[in-house]
Amino acid sequence: MKLVQETPFRFRIERQAPMRVPGVVFVSRDLMPEEQALQQIVNVATLPGIVGASYGMPDLHWGYGFPIGGVAATDVSAGGVVSPGGVGFDISCGVRLLAADLHREGLVPVMDRLMDDLDAATPRGLGGGGVWRLPGPAQLDRVLREGACFAVRAGHGEARDLDRCEDQGAVAGADPGQVGTRAVERGLLQVGSLGSGNHFLEVQAVEEIYDEAVAAAFGLRLGQVCVMIHCGSRGLGHQICTDHVRAMDKAMIDYGIGVPDRQLACVPVDSPEGRGYLGAMAAAANYGRANRQLLAEAARRAFRQVAGAALALVYDVSHNLAKVEEHDGRRLCVHRKGATRALPPHHPDLPADLAPFGQPVFIPGTMGTASYVLTGVPGGHAFHSTCHGAGRVQSRHQAARSTSGRELRARLEGRGIAVRGSSWRGLAEEKPDAYKDVDAVVAASVGAGLCRMVARLVPLGVVKG
Repeated sequence: MKLVQETPFRFRIERQAPMRVPGVVFVSRDLMPEEQALQQIVNVATLPGIVGASYGMPDLHWGYGFPIGGVAATDVSAGGVVSPGGVGFDISCGVRLLAADLHREGLVPVMDRLMDDLDAATPRGLGGGGVWRLPGPAQLDRVLREGACFAVRAGHGEARDLDRCEDQGAVAGADPGQVGTRAVERGLLQVGSLGSGNHFLEVQAVEEIYDEAVAAAFGLRLGQVCVMIHCGSRGLGHQICTDHVRAMDKAMIDYGIGVPDRQLACVPVDSPEGRGYLGAMAAAANYGRANRQLLAEAARRAFRQVAGAALALVYDVSHNLAKVEEHDGRRLCVHRKGATRALPPHHPDLPADLAPFGQPVFIPGTMGTASYVLTGVPGGHAFHSTCHGAGRVQSRHQAARSTSGRELRARLEGRGIAVRGSSWRGLAEEKPDAYKDVDAVVAASVGAGLCRMVARLVPLGVVKG
């Protein structure tokens, strides 16, 4: 793949048929992804109605249809399409950060007990079980329509939480009627659960602050204890993606659409199938918001009981979503897969108290490294988008083959990081060197003008899915 370097952190793939736009990848040479991911950038550039470019974030790597770390927008009024491959199976997977009224030194005497309580209070793994056992489909319907808003109204949180959630806790336009029976069955059993893979609940401390004013506005200070939760819409979201990819794969021929990869199955945004997917996707997104709200409440109870500390929500933001947004006077369907929306200061979608500072963005690293708090910047590229994490460089099989979960936990606990895993293999699959260097990913994101740094967080203890 031929790339032209335009700046130290921006590379261009020139447009050639059947591409409709060029590819733009925000990376350093050291972070350059595998050829398959770059080919996916090219494939995405062929989508009907795509505008600007097919973008790749600094944590770019190969995925289903779109690469993970891919961003693309299509013009709704010009036949632009929506593609479930541009969102992914874990719809509205995202990150929530809570800040404690506690310095890290105050946690030392109770750390083991706290981690045991968090371990017990956080359902996880591949199967069922969640914080909230819904009695039936009627309550699930409300979760799908109202997201974190319904959870808060049911007593799982406080009104302020919704002000600090993307979309105030619920994506508009959710249509549970577009959610299939099997997705409903899976969703009933998993509300308030972490899942598996790279999902986690991590107790952290603020180790470094780069922008005092913005950090203070976010509610962060040096040495403060925080809790970061990374999870999504579980089996419900996965099933919705599966069902709608199948439907679109059959419908594409009716719209005269051809794609270079069937995993890019798509239909016009304003078609019945497009509206159906967006309604189901919004429902899954609301499930994901409620999911993180419930896990946050479980963490709050543990902190209150063990450490006598309160947790305040800093923000909650997704990194797997497609949204119809207005950019330069056009209605665009912006796909962000493994990419975080990073709104600039004074954007109308920001809560009033954050408007002067931009939107909080959270970049989780890996067990044993660090995570970052960033903020959006004026003019941000790629429709106000930035990276979402460190990005894998090894498959889960490769990672598990080269180390054991027991060895990894011993190594981390030797560095003072308490680890509570659901399985030894699950721990091994998530070893730190299976991922890119998160410091380098964030440096490239900042260097490319996608965002700016606010704070760096280090792990004290982790509950792994």
